[in-house]
Amino acid sequence: MIEVKNVTKKFGDFIALDDFSMHVERGAIYGLVGPNGAGKTTLIRHLCGVFKQDAGEVLIDGQNVFENAALKQKMTIIPDDIFYFIQSNTKDLMKFYKDMYPSFDEAYFNKIASCFPTIDMKKVVRSLSKGMQKQVAFMLAIAARPELMILDEPVDGLDPVMRRQIWSLIMADVAETGLTVLVSSHNLRELEDVCDHVGIMNNGKLLIERSLDDLQTSVTKIQIAFDNDEMPKLPSDIEVLRKISNGRVHTLIVKGEPHVAEREIAKLNPILMDVLPLTLEEIFIYELGGENYAVREIII
Repeated sequence: MIEVKNVTKKFGDFIALDDFSMHVERGAIYGLVGPNGAGKTTLIRHLCGVFKQDAGEVLIDGQNVFENAALKQKMTIIPDDIFYFIQSNTKDLMKFYKDMYPSFDEAYFNKIASCFPTIDMKKVVRSLSKGMQKQVAFMLAIAARPELMILDEPVDGLDPVMRRQIWSLIMADVAETGLTVLVSSHNLRELEDVCDHVGIMNNGKLLIERSLDDLQTSVTKIQIAFDNDEMPKLPSDIEVLRKISNGRVHTLIVKGEPHVAEREIAKLNPILMDVLPLTLEEIFIYELGGENYAVREIII
């Protein structure tokens, strides 16, 4: 669905995207994560056709995005900072979207509106709270029946109940219509619940791009204890990213297949061994730790 090939984008001497490549399959919910300044918003503006790359290709369904009006009618975008016409209410915007998107489903829009009872359709949208403005954006974006939805910090400012409501609507569309979703967010816990693929960015580069299942099984937390305070020497084929000791209990962050590390460590006859999956947030911190990203020690 989305192919970004060796894209470079500079603003003066600053390199926002540095030979960047990524791939998003049709029907996937792809989470894009990275620290502030990693290049996420710059990438999104390329995918929307707002920016033109200095080098490389940005393709959706094999077509260049920039100045491709027909392709843009197949996607909806919800940016972090939403712009609305000054005097428009929700009904006005619905008519605008209906003109912009041939696939806009007014009946579906009215059905979705029932999920957002606090929205006054006749009230000027810019006078609503930030959370309500986001709700209006989702109503319009989903009702356009896009093939691709691009979200930048999509549920910022929403309460937990409304966050769940919105994700339920999106995931229902993914299941029913094959909608593809690219979501950039700092809420890693939330992405862990909804995404099936994850890309980790830093300094304009893509560090990792994997399915969430593969990513979570590539790094493991192992807690072990031995009769003596000192831990025996580990086999050389176990790659330890970090080790923290507290008396007899040692916590290891190990890269590679969990069952391999578990089997090899078991040969050392520990009196205790627990193999624990890492959260997406922990994986994010450890991977960026390797990039000299300033992060605090994880509480284990």
